[in-house]
Amino acid sequence: MNNTIGVIGLGVMGSNIALNMASKGEQVAVYNYTRDLTDQLVAELDGQSLHPYYEIQDFVQSLETPRKIFLMVTAGKPIDSVINSLLPHLESGDIIMDGGNSHYEDTERRYDELKSKEISYIGIGISGGEVGALKGPSIMPGGDKDAYEKVAPILTKIAAKVNEDPCCTYIGPKGAGHFVKMVHNGIEYADMQLIAESYTFLREKLHLEVNEIADIFETWNQGELKSYLIEITADILRKKMT
Repeated sequence: MNNTIGVIGLGVMGSNIALNMASKGEQVAVYNYTRDLTDQLVAELDGQSLHPYYEIQDFVQSLETPRKIFLMVTAGKPIDSVINSLLPHLESGDIIMDGGNSHYEDTERRYDELKSKEISYIGIGISGGEVGALKGPSIMPGGDKDAYEKVAPILTKIAAKVNEDPCCTYIGPKGAGHFVKMVHNGIEYADMQLIAESYTFLREKLHLEVNEIADIFETWNQGELKSYLIEITADILRKKMT
């Protein structure tokens, strides 16, 4: 079978990315190091164009060339391990994409190592969590521009859209995509810290009730502070424990 793309790593993010691709008409090969997550995903299928494989060689051979392989694997040594398991089965011109939160310096090292073997490596920042992975994430790819152009039709198809424009653009060479994702995460974590400190001040210093604080966050979300984090903070504060 000539699958158009393959996804390795079928945790929540990887499974949802694969389902997103399949829902957009791609023929998706899926593989996981342990069989249980593959079986779990297959059991949930409802006519999706997903094709499970249980041996890495079978997975690779099912892909049309140049092969496009999307990794959703834990950052660090696990990615190096997966790459090493793939290499004996790859050919010149094949493309590996890392959609995890890899450190950009690791991405640059892998880029150089694979370039010497004529394999393209694209570090891709993914933002939006599990819902975004399924319905449309923000995508930040970095690597060789010509390699990106070969995978861009798939990436722009699965990305979130704003006025029909995809939230996906070529960031720059080597580890640029993962560098931008690192900066993105830093800003996001700072936002979450500010939200936590605001709640603490309103609750412990002004002694407001939780519902009152939720009202304040909802008001903030109607103005210049409007954001997903402010919105879900208000929703969380409305949640009643049972």
